[in-house]
Amino acid sequence: MTNRFKGSMAATAAVAALFCVGLRTVAGQAPAAPAQPYAQPRTLDGQPDVTGIWQALNSAAWDLEDHSPRLGVPGGFGVVEGGRIPYLPAALSKKKQNFEKRSTEDPESKCYLPGVPRITFLPFPFQILQFPDSAVIVYEYRGITRTIPFRGQHPDPQVIDFWMGDSRARWDGNTLVVDTGNFNEETWLDRAGNFHSDELHVVERYTRTGPDHMTYEVTIEDPKVFSRPWKMSTPLYRRQEKSLRLLEYECYAYMEEEAAKGNVKLPWSRLEFEGVPQK
Repeated sequence: MTNRFKGSMAATAAVAALFCVGLRTVAGQAPAAPAQPYAQPRTLDGQPDVTGIWQALNSAAWDLEDHSPRLGVPGGFGVVEGGRIPYLPAALSKKKQNFEKRSTEDPESKCYLPGVPRITFLPFPFQILQFPDSAVIVYEYRGITRTIPFRGQHPDPQVIDFWMGDSRARWDGNTLVVDTGNFNEETWLDRAGNFHSDELHVVERYTRTGPDHMTYEVTIEDPKVFSRPWKMSTPLYRRQEKSLRLLEYECYAYMEEEAAKGNVKLPWSRLEFEGVPQK
């Protein structure tokens, strides 16, 4: 017993000695240099460069708020600042109804245009292009393209309400700011039934934080539905695959193929302006 105890004490002392040596080594090192701020590249015409193929990697497409996993839905932390969307009482009741009917009433499930900012959170990449007079965002989902001018009256009184809204862009330092209005009330914000009215106003902010990362921030206003403006934020990641390009995801074409096989029933009879399936 005594020999084992002495051996144990010797081993403990050896470990302690090594620990002290390690402490002296760390203490003797020079302090780490402070991180340098990211030097964002510029385009040929001097704009901050936010080009590339980007994607959100979270579960906000299913639910913007914190949610548990369920069949076909990954669990996830929300992207809403403060945790909860500030609904007006009547609107919260409508949201709950939407949730219960989400499998049949979600506009995205019918291949309708998803709206803004929902399209950013879908599990598909998108590409940002820049020009002197506009920014263009091309989405893999349905090949949707947003051409966003840097000039022009906004909101434009001559523009009718759109599924994807009517947008204008500007620069705030190194941040691309996209202001969007003139929405219709036909889209949802996610697959959990979060919704808006035709008074929706969305401000998106795209800020590069590194070569392959960008912060996406959104401010939502809608006095018919929400008690106050509220915000969301999430990282966006630059896709890294070699020879990467956007592919096709033509939702309504695939649904028509399945309908021809008798597997589904089409929720529309024709396609109207904007390529939106119309009942």
